[in-house]
Amino acid sequence: MNFDIPLNAEETVTEKVTSKNTAAAYGSGLIEVYATPAMIALMEKASYSAVSSYLPEGFNTVGTEICVKHVKATPIDQEVWSKAVLVEVEGKKLKFEVTAWDSEGIIGSGFHYRYIINTEKFMKKVSDK
Repeated sequence: MNFDIPLNAEETVTEKVTSKNTAAAYGSGLIEVYATPAMIALMEKASYSAVSSYLPEGFNTVGTEICVKHVKATPIDQEVWSKAVLVEVEGKKLKFEVTAWDSEGIIGSGFHYRYIINTEKFMKKVSDK
């Protein structure tokens, strides 16, 4: 199946830093700042959202690889946002450039890969294990 997803498809998503998405809450650290796993999840959400409207019914994407740097801490009560831009399509493999910011500037950046899957077939494989 051919998927007609344009290069440079993009999406930006936001969230507020709360006690629920800090390093202490995720167990990835002991302090009350925005957690790296939360930043990664926001980057994945932006990536999925950038292409979801181009997928036919019954298809989805799954994350397979992420390589990012988290370069700045963000305290509770600040907004953070992430932008994903589709930079490469190789069959069902999608590559995104991802960046995250807070009000003071970039907090993280890198690349994220997703694969297009037939949701029903994928879930059948998972449940048959």
